[in-house]
Parts: sequence; structure tokens; C-alpha cells
Amino acid sequence: MVTSRWTAAPAQTASSRRRGAVLERAILEAALEQLGTVGWNGLTMEGVAARAQTGKAAVYRRWPSKEDLVADALQAGLPSPEEAPDLGSVREDLLELCRRVREAMYSQPGFALRSVLHECDVAQAERFHRVILGGVVEPTMHLLREVIDRGIERGEVRPDAANAYVFDAIPAMMMYRSKVCASEWSEQDLEEMIDQLMVPLLRQRPPDRPSCGHPGRPRREHPGRSGKPGCREGLRAA
Repeated sequence: MVTSRWTAAPAQTASSRRRGAVLERAILEAALEQLGTVGWNGLTMEGVAARAQTGKAAVYRRWPSKEDLVADALQAGLPSPEEAPDLGSVREDLLELCRRVREAMYSQPGFALRSVLHECDVAQAERFHRVILGGVVEPTMHLLREVIDRGIERGEVRPDAANAYVFDAIPAMMMYRSKVCASEWSEQDLEEMIDQLMVPLLRQRPPDRPSCGHPGRPRREHPGRSGKPGCREGLRAA
């Protein structure tokens, strides 16, 4: 279960006036809600203040700019790191980890983060680099490393699979297909990614077998032996 670092602030009653940490939580939560509904470009300090049911001055006293406010809102709302799943096989562990990533992506902080990534220009995005790296990228990579290292210890995964390219595969694929293909990552999508991409990528390679051909004679290649057309063959067939 994905949990944020703080819980939603209680609703304000007519007889109570929020101060300190309670008011700050309400403002940060309002900023995340606004990012999820109107996006980065539509978010204003006035809109956040209205959503938090407080004055604009209360927001500006704590955060002098929209960038400062959103950076703190993302840092407070992003899920806390959890322990890596340990379900007995690297396939099941990766599948469970992907479910957690999906849940985080479609949570309120996840929608807010994607709004920032998709709408900010390069200079603005640089302001959030530390938040994204520390709150999303590094925790995910740490969990992936644990899962893959455990698979290596069990003999399921080849020893040289613990590298940055392998660790990038799942986050890169999930972000790409969410943004470009509008994929919502159904359970079937997750299973197919693990079974068709990650398991073949990680599995132990069979030992080399000696060639059956005559010494000194090059082996003949058989195009199309896999039975599945490549990109060019598929285009020609179409």
C-alpha cells in the first residue's frame, strides 16, 4: 500500500482557526489537488489559498514562489520508501513492485508529479530535480536492486544483470507508455512486461554449445527462424 508522509489535514470548522503544521499540511495538500486538476500552468498561489480556505498572505509567508510551494508539496506527498517485496521468485517480486509503482503513479502526488514533468520548461524542471531524484528515482532503483540481488543469490538471475540499464528498464517503460501511449498499466500489461521483457533480460544464459558444422566452414544463418517478423518484415507484410 502506498502511503504519503503526511495525512490529509482535517476539515476546518467555523470555530477553529488552523495554525502552524496543520495549516501548512492543508496548503500543501491543496497544492497537490490543484496540480492534479488544473496542472502546473493553471496553478496559482491564489487558487491554492482558496482551496486551503486560507488567505493568500498565509501562503506567501511560507513559500515566496510557486516553485517553492510545489517542491515542498511533492516532497511531503510522495510515498515513503517501503521494503522490497520478497515473494519467493524474481518474477513475483518484480510484479508486486510494478503494482506499487502503478499505485504511486496514479495517486494524487503521482498525478501532481506528472503534471510538473509534462508542463514545466527546462529551467523550471531543474528546480524539482532533487525532489524527483530523492523521492522517486533513487527509492525505486534501491528496491529494484534488492529484488535483482536476491534473484542472483537464488540463481534465478545472471550475475551481470545488476546494472544501471536493467534498473532503468521498468521505470522508463512505465513512464514512456503512460505518457506516449496513455497506458493505465492493467494487470495484464504488467504481467506481459515482466514475462516478455524483464524475465528474459534477467535469466541465466545457457552454456555455449559446440558448433555442429565442419571446422573452418561458416555456419549458415536462417532468416526468419524465430517465426516472428522483425520491424522491416512486418512493414513489408503490411
